[in-house]
Amino acid sequence: MNIETIRIFCDLVEMQNFSRTADKHGVSQSAVSQQIAQLELTHKCQLINRKKRPPSLTPAGEIFFLAGKEILDRYDRLVSDLTNQSKSPARINLAAIFSIGMHTLQPFVKKFMAKYPNVYLHVEYCSAVQIYDRLQKGDIDFGLVAVPRKMRNIDVFPFEDEPMVLVCGPAHPLAALSQIDIHELQGIEFIAFDKGVPTRSLTDSILAQYGVTVRMAFEFDNIETIKRAVEISSTAVSILPEPTIQTERAANTLRALTFVNDRFIRPTAVLVRKDKRQSQASRYLLELLQKQKSLEER
Repeated sequence: MNIETIRIFCDLVEMQNFSRTADKHGVSQSAVSQQIAQLELTHKCQLINRKKRPPSLTPAGEIFFLAGKEILDRYDRLVSDLTNQSKSPARINLAAIFSIGMHTLQPFVKKFMAKYPNVYLHVEYCSAVQIYDRLQKGDIDFGLVAVPRKMRNIDVFPFEDEPMVLVCGPAHPLAALSQIDIHELQGIEFIAFDKGVPTRSLTDSILAQYGVTVRMAFEFDNIETIKRAVEISSTAVSILPEPTIQTERAANTLRALTFVNDRFIRPTAVLVRKDKRQSQASRYLLELLQKQKSLEER
C-alpha cells in the first residue's frame, strides 16, 4: 500500500466514478480497479460495493476512507512543511487593526520570534476594511480585527475578549469614580470612532440597548486620536477597550470606569482564508494566538 493508492481510493469514493477517477490520475480504468482490488486483497475485506451504481462503500470501506483522508492530510502537510523549510527566508504577512497591533499583539510576536528566529514575521497596521480585502486577495496570511464578521471563505478564530470601559480625562467630574451606571451618560459629550468602524457599531449598540443618547462631540478614525482628545477634555468621555489605555492609566492621563450594568466586551479574532495552506511556522502562530482565548476561558 502506498500514498498514491490511498489517494486513488479516496478520489473514487468522492467522485463515485471509476472513469473520472482514472482520468484524474492519468491511468486506465482497469488500473484503478486493480489497485482497489489489491487493497481489498491486502486487508482481506471488501471496501467497495461494485454492484451498486454509483459504487458505494462497505462498512470496512467507510473505516478505510476516514483513515485514508487523515493519512493524506498529514502527508500533504508534511510535504508542505518540507517545501517551506527549503525556502529561505520564510515570511508570514500579518495585518492588524492599530489598537490590537499596538496594545495586544506584541507579546505574541516576541514569543513567535523566539521559536522561529529565521522566519520573517511582517506586521502592518490597516483598517478592518483593508484587512478583509487583502485577506481575500491573498496579500496577507493572517488578519487581526475587532468585532469580526463571518464570511464564506474566511475562517474566524477567537482571539481576545476586551472589556469596554468608560474613559475620561483626570480633570473630568467623573474622574474620581471607579464605577458608573451607563444611564448617567445620557446627554453627555462623547468622542467616538467614525461611523463604519466596527468598534463604533459596537459602542452604538451598547448605548442603544440601554436607551442612552449622547451628544457626539468628535469622531475619529483611530484610537490614538480619540485618547488624546479625551485626555485634554474636561467635558467629553468615550467608551474604549481596556487593554488600549494601559499606558495612559499608568501615567495618570486617563481614568477608566467600569460599568455596573454589565460586562461589555469587544470581541477580537484572527482571520485566515479557508483555502490557505499553512506552513509549520504559520500553524504555530495561529495556535499561539488562539491560546490567549483558551487561557481566558479556564
